[in-house]
Amino acid sequence: MTSPERIAEHLVLPGVLTAEQAAETVAGILAVQREDGAIPWFRGHHLDPWDHTEAAMALDTAGEHEAAARAYAWLARHQNPDGSWYAAYHDGDPDDVTDRGRESNFVAYIAVGVWHHYLSTGDDVFLDRMWPVVYAAVEFVLGLQQPGGQIGWKREADGAAVNDALLTGSSSIHQALRCALALADEREEPQPDWELAAGALGHAIRSHPERFLDKSRYSMDWYYPVLGGAVDGTAAKTRIDEQWDDFVVPELGVRCVLPNPWVTGGESCELALTLWAMGESDRALDILKSIGHLRADNGAYWTGYVFEGDQAVWPEEQTTWTAGSLLLAVAALGGEEATVAVFGGERLPRGLEPDCCA
Repeated sequence: MTSPERIAEHLVLPGVLTAEQAAETVAGILAVQREDGAIPWFRGHHLDPWDHTEAAMALDTAGEHEAAARAYAWLARHQNPDGSWYAAYHDGDPDDVTDRGRESNFVAYIAVGVWHHYLSTGDDVFLDRMWPVVYAAVEFVLGLQQPGGQIGWKREADGAAVNDALLTGSSSIHQALRCALALADEREEPQPDWELAAGALGHAIRSHPERFLDKSRYSMDWYYPVLGGAVDGTAAKTRIDEQWDDFVVPELGVRCVLPNPWVTGGESCELALTLWAMGESDRALDILKSIGHLRADNGAYWTGYVFEGDQAVWPEEQTTWTAGSLLLAVAALGGEEATVAVFGGERLPRGLEPDCCA
């Protein structure tokens, strides 16, 4: 079990986490993780592959590499023959699938987690074992890519493709494809089709908002094109500044969706990661400090808070992925090498921009 003495310096951030607090938060994720490696949202709820992976990455930031490896082993054991995972599995019975849809961004995110774990551990045996898993997952995802570069949302339980694309999901996939290309480079197994796919996807995200469903009320659609690495530099700053006052509630965090008076820890931490990646660590730190009110007495984090009317925590749940997103943001600000590499993006391949920009 993680103790304050074992907490690395990169997880200590004044005003956000002490070593003791970081140890409590890590212990909270470990307490929810099942013996088989699965990390549900919380005990008694469901597991989805994206949030499961985010929690595993958080464990790696704390040096809990064995627990993180067990989380990836769970994914390897439960991968479908087509390379996918289902959208939701019930806690307590991994064979009890509660949502048989197969969402493209959920499937792709394993590439981010595996690259992060490899950078954290240098474990070549792990990489050899997980490479076929990542390869199959990427191929499933690219089977949903549309002619315009965007990635269709999911396949239904019957296999039917939903070709409508989500900007947040496609932006997350953009990061995943870059991590998958980094894995391919590490193995000296070039994947030119993936390079083309990543380039086309990045171009669609930057230049063709009309190719995605309009979900602009959601804060994730605001910052994820930057967090996923498709939008950077001046364009990133312009994008974030344009809607800062719409989504950021001073001293409380980031709204999940407009106009609802509801701030959420996950979105707040992801925005902090985005700001850090843009070189704006001061603003990132301010955001992380603002969600201290979501920290529970046991070191876990409440999902969100309604700041008008009842002014109460809602829903009354402490999610592993909220705690995980906080640890990842703190690790990035603290300079932890693997997290910096995965979210900073400087060492990730960019893919090949399409010749035609129509």
